[in-house]
Amino acid sequence: QVQFVESGGGLVQPGGSLRLSCVASGSTFRFADMGWYRQAPGKQRDMIAGITRGGITNYADPVKGRFTISRDIAKNTVYLQMVSLKPEDTAVYYCNGLGTWVRSWGQGTQVTVSA
Repeated sequence: QVQFVESGGGLVQPGGSLRLSCVASGSTFRFADMGWYRQAPGKQRDMIAGITRGGITNYADPVKGRFTISRDIAKNTVYLQMVSLKPEDTAVYYCNGLGTWVRSWGQGTQVTVSA
């Protein structure tokens, strides 16, 4: 059973930065395409950033140019560096596989952007 453990969230002022981390249990996920997702209150969960095993990245338009996804395969860890945060970035952030690599969801980490 794969588990994802997200961390690094918190309260930050608009314009601030945060770095999220996600550790995936199970060595199989070293070969997976991985993504960061977020879910704001009352909204669906959306994929916002993805990274392939080979390191190719893609981003949803709302975060393009502000968020950077990366991974350390040796540590089974995926990161999300977030800068220039906006109030509309407030959400619970999750990591998971992409496509057929999606598994059970972890607890997520809350990001709140507020003055």
